[in-house]
Order: sequence, then C-alpha cells, then structure tokens
Amino acid sequence: MDERRTVKVSKYLARHLRHTPEEIGLALDEAGWVEIDTLIAAAAAHGFRFTRAELDQVVAANDKQRFAIEGTRIRASQGHSVGVDLGLPSAVPPPCLFHGTVGRHVAAIRAEGLLPMDRHDVHLSADRATAARVGARRGRPVVLPVDAAAMHRDGHVFRVSANGVWLTTAVPARYLRFPEGH
Repeated sequence: MDERRTVKVSKYLARHLRHTPEEIGLALDEAGWVEIDTLIAAAAAHGFRFTRAELDQVVAANDKQRFAIEGTRIRASQGHSVGVDLGLPSAVPPPCLFHGTVGRHVAAIRAEGLLPMDRHDVHLSADRATAARVGARRGRPVVLPVDAAAMHRDGHVFRVSANGVWLTTAVPARYLRFPEGH
C-alpha cells in the first residue's frame, strides 16, 4: 500500500472511530470499540472500501499509534469527540509535559489555559519534539511546557493512553510557561 493510500485509510478511520461513527452506521461500545468486520462492511456500504490487510498495515505503520486492535475489535486510542470511556486509570505524570500549538492561539491559551475544545481531554506530550510535530500540523509550532508535577500535587488527574499521549481535562494557564514573544 502506498503512502497516499495509507494516509487516506488512516484519516477515514480517525474520522469514524473518533468523531462520526453514525455517519456510516457504526455504533461504538461504551469504550469506543467496534468489530473490525462491522467497520469494514459499513465503510464499503458507504463507498469506501479497504481490506483487513490494509487496516492492519495502517494500524501497525501509524507512527502515533492512533488505533488499537484487541482481538476482533478496533478503537481509536484517544481524541474522541463522541462519548466514550477509554477506561484509562489515573497516572502520575512526569514533572514536565508539553503542548504543541501555533502562535495565533497563544493569547487565548494565556487567558483561558488549555481547554479540550471539541474533545474530551487536553492532549499533552512527554517530549518537546512530539509537541512541536503536533503544533506544526497547523503552522509554525509553539511548544508550551506544562508543570505537570505542580498540577498533580494540586489534585489534577492525568491519564496516559496506550500510545503515550497524556490526557487531562484542562490545564490552567498558571501551570504553563510561555516562550518569549508569545
């Protein structure tokens, strides 16, 4: 499978496993899982065909490990806007986490902190490079360090997804460090 096809299938999976399963007649269970055969059939019935081999390749090759397969089921690892409970236990975060964004959002973040927007949680990275890649998807990246140790001490709950993305409900601005010029 070529790179363009891999990206196309990955984006299709992300859309329907995170945001709009009902568009193709899927019903995710409470934890976000759906039978793989059901997903493939629903996609085909709505004009997007892919094979189990293509799906397996997309899941295995995805550098961000956006999807998880368990037996005959698949789900998105995080990033849902639909109501699911991933069942992730709370975890003690590293002292510092990072959030990647772009300059045009920094003023709002400075005023309101990091909010989940249309997702369930704020996504944080354990390393600066990953946060920079996330921010670069929408322009020139700005990486905001998060004082996760202080947040945790103050009672904020963190969870970590299967693919290493740190999740929390919000990050108040007082726990963020803003680079000069932003």
